[in-house]
Amino acid sequence: MSKRIFITATNTNVGKTYTTLQLLAAYTQMGYRVGVYKPIETGVNGLPADGSLLLKHAQYSNPELKGFKASDIVTLSLPLPAAPYIANKGKKIDLSRFDTALNKIEKHCDIILIEGAGGMMVPLDNELMMIDLARHFNATTLLVTHCSLGCINDTLLSIERLKQLNIPYLWTFNCHKNRDNFTHISLPYFKQKFDPLYFVGHNTPLLAQALLDTLPIKTKENECAI
Repeated sequence: MSKRIFITATNTNVGKTYTTLQLLAAYTQMGYRVGVYKPIETGVNGLPADGSLLLKHAQYSNPELKGFKASDIVTLSLPLPAAPYIANKGKKIDLSRFDTALNKIEKHCDIILIEGAGGMMVPLDNELMMIDLARHFNATTLLVTHCSLGCINDTLLSIERLKQLNIPYLWTFNCHKNRDNFTHISLPYFKQKFDPLYFVGHNTPLLAQALLDTLPIKTKENECAI
């Protein structure tokens, strides 16, 4: 089984796809065969945009994925740009479909990057939230947070929920905007409370290695826990 990393975020449009691509490049440079998977993508009319972009980069880095199509990377494509619960009209989601697709990709990978949709607490159906996929896949979670005003609240709430769910995780900033204000308004708090701090695009190789160091050990017991 490949090493699984689940990329989620404090909200939508925070930079999950960008972060996934950064990690893909970092792990490729480290000599790993890297795969990508996006179980659900909403707002799809035609080919899934995020899934297609992920696949394009993965195929360039990992020739073993040349025969894969966007539909192999995105299992559930939904046209409405909304939470999966809304876009899928509240229908129960069969997680076994995700397992089948993931197993197909894993045969060609040492590391697989699984990108969620929206924020970590986005509802999938009446029972599941996006973060439940990380537990289902037995993956280490990478939480991507923003650098705009409010990031302290958003980050702390998300971290607290990950701790409550006992999910192995790391978190990182994606400062694609408001970086200057962040330095004065929010960064002093994080520098006092957390060490180390990771920034996508600035120290991605360090983040990539740290994620490998926190990956859960695969055992028969924890594989059957969910």
